[in-house]
Amino acid sequence: MSAAGINTPPVLRPTTAPLYAAGFVSAFGAHSIAAGLGAQSENIGLTVLNLGILLALYDLSEVFLKPVFGALSDVIGAKPVIVGGLLAFAALSVIGLWAADPLMLGLARVGQGAAASAFSPASSAMVARLASGRNTGTYFGRYGSWKSLGYVVGPLLGAGLILVGGFAPLFGALSGLATATAVWVMVAVPHLEPLPRPRYTIVDLARQVTERRFLIPTLTLAASTGALGAAIGFLPALAIKHGLDPVGGTVAVSVLAITSTLTQPRIGKLRDLRRITDAQGITAGLLLTASGIADLALIPTPITLFIAAAAIGAGVGAATPLGFAHLADNTPPERIGRTMGSAELGRELGDAGGPLLVGGIGALAGLPLGLGALAILIAAASLPRLDRNGRLQIQEQVLERGAGD
Repeated sequence: MSAAGINTPPVLRPTTAPLYAAGFVSAFGAHSIAAGLGAQSENIGLTVLNLGILLALYDLSEVFLKPVFGALSDVIGAKPVIVGGLLAFAALSVIGLWAADPLMLGLARVGQGAAASAFSPASSAMVARLASGRNTGTYFGRYGSWKSLGYVVGPLLGAGLILVGGFAPLFGALSGLATATAVWVMVAVPHLEPLPRPRYTIVDLARQVTERRFLIPTLTLAASTGALGAAIGFLPALAIKHGLDPVGGTVAVSVLAITSTLTQPRIGKLRDLRRITDAQGITAGLLLTASGIADLALIPTPITLFIAAAAIGAGVGAATPLGFAHLADNTPPERIGRTMGSAELGRELGDAGGPLLVGGIGALAGLPLGLGALAILIAAASLPRLDRNGRLQIQEQVLERGAGD
């Protein structure tokens, strides 16, 4: 039995559906408003600098607070943190009803990011405990799929609501969705008592976050999310540059997100059936992602844009659920919340770092070089998995841990 399966009750499939909905809320909230800010920046008097600040506020809140709320879920239980975070998200979204003022927009974004920092890692931790170490890949595949769906639906539905009545309908919809999800979690998800935790020193914490079984999956999540953020940001610009209209760029982004949405549950299921290992799937996923980014850098044509988008989506869809599942199966359940919060911090850093890397190098030496540098880094992220005999070390650690259990 894996560590994540200790003292956890058997899972019934309906209990995880509200947790998938919570993942959808976090992705939908982030991307629907981010897309709307760019489209409406002139109408509400935003400068380029102010727009950049508003786009960053949500992620900055998450970077600082996700590890904190993840650790809190270990202390008081994940369910109260999820419900409280969703209700806070709903309440703070109400500020956006007066979002014609940039200051109010900023306050709403900071509040939403802080609230998402609570329910996002706590939801991951709850999925890990409910999976009981038996179908971890399947459950994280579904969880990741619903988050990817939020990336697809968010910008499209957000743009539609803003077109109808500005930001107020969008913030109102987010508030209602978060409230409904909170009630669903409250009613349908069981309360799992926090487990006894040993006292941890700073030295213990430093040792745990530098272990390979934490660093490699977290590096995987950061690399795949960095590719996702860069691709979503630059695909529309590349599409226009190579003769497509803005709709073509949106379609390319949708191809990426839909491919990721469809891939993640399948990969998670294959993992649980032992048809792929974590190491093999992660390595293949990162290399496929890197190849898609490289295609955008080397041969950006209207056709290859869509091929690259599909490759990136499939690669991210393979690596992401396996990274989360590996963390879940190799973390003691009494500190699963802290681990998921720290891993999500890695994702946020990748989400910010990928576009910054591409944009920074692109501004100095051209976009192809920026994309090429990102592709090289993502490919390099797969190399630590091979030992001198060519075996995949991450899988050896799983087998050794299983033997110890």
